[in-house]
Amino acid sequence: MEGASYQRFPKIKIRTVRDDFMKFELRDTDASIANALRRVMIAEVPTIAIDLVEIEVNSSVLNDEFIAHRLGLIPLTSERAMSMRFSRDCDACDGDGQCEYCSVEFHLRAKCINDQTLDVTSKDLYSSDHTVVPVDFSDSSSGFDNTENRGIIIVKLRRGQELVLRAIARKGIGKDHAKWSPAATVTFMYEPEIYINEELMEGLTLEEKKEFVDSSPTKVFDINPNTHQVYVHDAEAYTYDDEVLKKAEAMGKPGLVEIHAKEDSFIFTVETTGGIKASQLFLNAIDVLKQKLDAVRLSSDTVEADEQFGELGAHMRGDLPRVEFPSLYVENSPVNYTISRRITVSVFVLMDNQALGLFCSSFTVQSWFWGLFLSHRYLPQFCLEINRNS
Repeated sequence: MEGASYQRFPKIKIRTVRDDFMKFELRDTDASIANALRRVMIAEVPTIAIDLVEIEVNSSVLNDEFIAHRLGLIPLTSERAMSMRFSRDCDACDGDGQCEYCSVEFHLRAKCINDQTLDVTSKDLYSSDHTVVPVDFSDSSSGFDNTENRGIIIVKLRRGQELVLRAIARKGIGKDHAKWSPAATVTFMYEPEIYINEELMEGLTLEEKKEFVDSSPTKVFDINPNTHQVYVHDAEAYTYDDEVLKKAEAMGKPGLVEIHAKEDSFIFTVETTGGIKASQLFLNAIDVLKQKLDAVRLSSDTVEADEQFGELGAHMRGDLPRVEFPSLYVENSPVNYTISRRITVSVFVLMDNQALGLFCSSFTVQSWFWGLFLSHRYLPQFCLEINRNS
């Protein structure tokens, strides 16, 4: 429907879910939301991957760069990625990216001591955190000998060859590098609506019906063996290739079938690398989308404040010089002052949707407050924002 908006209350229906695979329906929304969800799942949900490699000994046939590249692409279990810090933002190590809050350390030591080739795999990596380890792709329920599936091969060593290294894994997103992408593939398609013109279909012979059914490369249609009626066998198998429409026109029966895409219904297929479960990937993507929308809303509010309050909005962003005050005194204030660090304080009072601003910078205030100052009878809403000086 032209002009219709489907951004109301999107609904999710789970069809299939496994650890590394998920298929679900997204309804009552439009393509922009569906594509945003797809892109976030691919490129903006954080995971953990090896980002720094220090090689002590390498006498294998592969160069150091080859081995480091292979290590970076090994998927690691990343359930704790959302709670980890980005190394660039970690204040515990000043952005060095080698502390327990923003990194995980791995060690590998392997040496071939006999004539049989030694396969060095991802399972030979020893982690400092048991929750962050290389993904195990072996299937213990398959009944096969799992010694043949010991993980992702990093390098093969012959007699006397040795590999000793240390690796640091960090949090990141696929937008920065593909090694941090949690998804092997994320696709969505419009849910098709297929209608058969029964009157035109009854005018076809059985052979013509079979030709029509066979013209679909994905077996969308089938014939009832008893009634010889053509019916839709699997609508979702339709790939919008128009082969059946072309066949109907070639048979002189245009309008034999009508195929439309539902503009508010999408079928998602998600496959992960194994670092996080498919269901968790979806939930994390929703959280990231909410954070992005909150950032947009905050930016919009800032622009609106600039337009409404002029210099006050500029002061909020620090575009205008702040006034230096040696101290801050409020009469009858229940605030207890103690010596703390030098910080920037911006006080905003909202009264009847009008803003009054008091901007005080670079003075010493206390590290805790016992209450709000100023009488509440005059201030329906009070906001105190404290920002550290850089």
